[in-house]
Amino acid sequence: MTDKPRPGGVTTLGAHTVARVGYGAMQLFETTPEDAATVLRRAVELGVDHIDTASFYGPGEVNRRIRAALAPYPDELVIVSKVGARYTGEQPIPLAAAQKPAELRAAVEDDLRQLGLERVPVVNLRRMDLGPGVAAERDQVVDLDDQLAEMIALRDEGKIGGIGISAVPLEVLRRALPAGIACVQNAYSVLDRSQEETLDVCTAEGIAWVPYFPLGSSFPGFPKVADDAVVAEIAGELGATPAQVGLAWVLAHAPNALLIPGTRSVTHLEENIGAAGVTLDNDALERLDAVGSTEPQPHGVERFQR
Repeated sequence: MTDKPRPGGVTTLGAHTVARVGYGAMQLFETTPEDAATVLRRAVELGVDHIDTASFYGPGEVNRRIRAALAPYPDELVIVSKVGARYTGEQPIPLAAAQKPAELRAAVEDDLRQLGLERVPVVNLRRMDLGPGVAAERDQVVDLDDQLAEMIALRDEGKIGGIGISAVPLEVLRRALPAGIACVQNAYSVLDRSQEETLDVCTAEGIAWVPYFPLGSSFPGFPKVADDAVVAEIAGELGATPAQVGLAWVLAHAPNALLIPGTRSVTHLEENIGAAGVTLDNDALERLDAVGSTEPQPHGVERFQR
């Protein structure tokens, strides 16, 4: 990949060095297999070497579409999955908790089979401690140590590489650190700064910060980054789109931040990757920093924005 661009520069994701602008594949279930393949192949052409997925996307269909489009995989491609939920198809929340150790293992086995991999490079444990998304109840309330023991066993067996965690508060991250954490995925954007302390710990510990909802959400209670007046004003000054400004802020805000904006559109994919070329000066950064909220965001349906 030395002859390809590395959008956003590079940072570490566990044992891997990846471009800082990746791709979140969840929305690929909402298009045709042919269009999904077009988006995935264009992402790789543009230098994306980090794709985020899960066996409960579809369920399984997103993984199968990744395999159909990209296998045999380029050596540099890092596929990251997540476990801890299962697909129900019910509305308004199509997911349910799958937090038990046996369910985590079964989801990894699904990933391996659907993706055609011998090992998933990184797997995130999707906890239910923070929103947005479904909460764990009754027998799905599982102790973190039990979950991490299963994830470590999967790593020792060579079925997964790095262990990540998702939707966790700072105290859970601190408890997980001895397991060796490759990345943290929490909701975070220029407008939602409630996880700033968790980001600070990740930066200090050399852990990749991979925010979901980097552009906000269309669900009630979640503001959209592109609708913010300050973001739009700066976009106009720079000749960029508001979405690009929102993504560029994440890249500028923390050196360990990775982006995984999702889309089923090649046009939006190219726009998102173009955020890597947007430079925010000190004045723009100060104005954007001032709009963020440190208040916790409400629970809602898990759905990545483009």
